[in-house]
Amino acid sequence: MSLWRPAGARARPAGAARAGCRAGLHAALAMALGLLLAAPVAEAQAPAPPPRRPAAQAPLPPPPPAPPALPAAARPPLVAELSQAQVAITTGFSGTEVLVFGATERLLGAGGDDVLVIAQGPAQPMVVRRKVRVLGLWLNGASARFWRVPGYYLLAGTRPLAEVLSEEERAAKRIGLEALPLEAAGNQQSEFREALMELKQAAGLWGEAGSMHIAGARLFRASLPLPATVPTGDYLVQVLLVREGRVVARQELGFRVGRVGTAARIANVAKVQPVVYGLLCILLAALAGWLGSVLFRRG
Repeated sequence: MSLWRPAGARARPAGAARAGCRAGLHAALAMALGLLLAAPVAEAQAPAPPPRRPAAQAPLPPPPPAPPALPAAARPPLVAELSQAQVAITTGFSGTEVLVFGATERLLGAGGDDVLVIAQGPAQPMVVRRKVRVLGLWLNGASARFWRVPGYYLLAGTRPLAEVLSEEERAAKRIGLEALPLEAAGNQQSEFREALMELKQAAGLWGEAGSMHIAGARLFRASLPLPATVPTGDYLVQVLLVREGRVVARQELGFRVGRVGTAARIANVAKVQPVVYGLLCILLAALAGWLGSVLFRRG
């Protein structure tokens, strides 16, 4: 038996050893790679921590209780107001108006309630004289002096006064021009009273046909026109609710008419220093006449 082996026979065991080493190395690499890949997966598959619960909030306070509704007996049957409480008279004052508006609990109009608005100005004495013609000249004749005459009187209603109140009710409540308590000294003839009413109505200071507008069957609005000659002072406005011919509710309002600025200063001078006021008027009239003559002379 030969002790020599061919070269190929010796090389075969070395190749087998190298193959075994490679297989072990591959197994080690595969194990390491598996460990590396398994770590993120395990971390990704770890259960997520439970969500944090929000801090407990204090309970909201309960809403305030609604105010109790007023019973029908406590509701006012009439509510009224004025558009302004002060009327300023300046040198350029040519008149204005004051609005009275409000609402009622029941319906207004036919078959319902009625509203009357009465506005009165400050009372003042007044003399009414009769003019007589003597020899072609007009002279003062008999006269009557009324002590307390309203400087302003206006009545407005949802219907004419005669349809709202009876004559007895108007006389008892002294509502309307015919029911005004005009006390006269001197001549007591009725024609002087009628003449006084004609003068006041012609000046726009007295009237019974004031306009009133109704909206929504419960809202009303009345206009009180004040002419340029309206007297100054405190005014009283009465708003009456009439039901079945009777006054069942009343509300009183007020506003003031006064002069301001230059008009107030002129009125103060005329009242406190009438002599100075008269002299100033004469000088102004003379100056106006002189200027007029100069202007016409140049033309």
